[in-house]
Amino acid sequence: MAELNIDLHPAQLQIFHSKKRFKIVAAGRRFGKSYLSAWLLLIKGIQSESKDVFYVAPTFQQAKDIMWAMLKDLGRDLIAQAHENTAVLTLINGRKIYLKGSDRPETLRGVGLSYVVLDEYASMKPVVWEQIIRPTLADVKGEAFFIGTPAGKNHFYDLYKDALEDDEWEAFQFNSTDNPFLPPEEIEASRKSMSSMSFRQEFEASFETGSGGIFKESWFKVDDEPEEGNFVIAVDPAGYEAIEKERNLKRSRLDETAIAIVKIDRDKWWVKDILHGRWNIKETAKKILKSAMTVEASTVGIETGSLRNAILPYLEDEMRTEGKWVSIAELRHGGKKKNDRITWALQGRMEHGQITFNPDKDWKAFTNQMMDFPNRLAHDDLLDALAYIDQVSVADFAHTIELEDDWQPSDPIAGY
Repeated sequence: MAELNIDLHPAQLQIFHSKKRFKIVAAGRRFGKSYLSAWLLLIKGIQSESKDVFYVAPTFQQAKDIMWAMLKDLGRDLIAQAHENTAVLTLINGRKIYLKGSDRPETLRGVGLSYVVLDEYASMKPVVWEQIIRPTLADVKGEAFFIGTPAGKNHFYDLYKDALEDDEWEAFQFNSTDNPFLPPEEIEASRKSMSSMSFRQEFEASFETGSGGIFKESWFKVDDEPEEGNFVIAVDPAGYEAIEKERNLKRSRLDETAIAIVKIDRDKWWVKDILHGRWNIKETAKKILKSAMTVEASTVGIETGSLRNAILPYLEDEMRTEGKWVSIAELRHGGKKKNDRITWALQGRMEHGQITFNPDKDWKAFTNQMMDFPNRLAHDDLLDALAYIDQVSVADFAHTIELEDDWQPSDPIAGY
């Protein structure tokens, strides 16, 4: 076997040389988490006498995107076979490295492991470690390595705190600046564009909590419509509770549907309006298309789920009737809690004056929600719709709806 060139910076080497069975690392963005993880997987795999190793990311696709090419490159002298479809590498000693996603828990069971890396554990369900992965290490007292960037004070934070008090564990915390190869100007540019809380979490690996004082009233600013930019729309459909009355199926809403209409010019957002109301699904479809036609929106994003599926057929009908077509993007929560999603999308932009609002509209409902946030007893649907603009603005405009000429809803109200 050729001599390996394991080139790690000093902070990575601290972790690499730790003798503890369980290690947990909270690190800022671009610290070099994936590079370190790749080397650990290869070394632990080649040292294992009988058991295989796992690399687990929040999703299987993320695992392949992050680790597959890097492992093949760094381990070219250690790998005997690479199975692309299943994302399995067979090493020259017969041991295997499996890339896995916590979104497919059934693929994590029933094995014995000598080593496992859980990358971005904050975005996984705690049960993945506690009930699935932990038992797989019992046979040979296998090791586990947790690494990621904090995402509030969730189960990753709890595990980090516990590790500080447990002799079998070692906990590390590193800033992005602990990577000596990361240009300082990149960090400063990020600091200027992010909220102070987001920067502390993402670059200083601080366990921040989104509670109280998220938005300041002084951050809300109105301005005239900019000349440059393109309009996009994000829709946060309301939840419904079915109530049968007499012979008609009525609907009472848990929230309002919100439609955010925003003009994007690079890093600037100008909010023309956020429509909101208690509409049935057909009315919602009409309002979405009318809004898109009025501003000639390039893309409409709708939050994924059963309500999106209910709206789409009616939206297709409206587009067919009007002879106007818009690109529809599917908006996903990405495993983030709503409060975190709103905070990370809006706080920094508002603090730095990157979001301004149409002076001709009444924004009382929005500012009330802004100042009440986060309060589980208060509505936040307007904030949520606006936060989804973050996804719409960078969407790859993945697909335009394909019409089905023979479509008929089984439920004429809900569209199912």
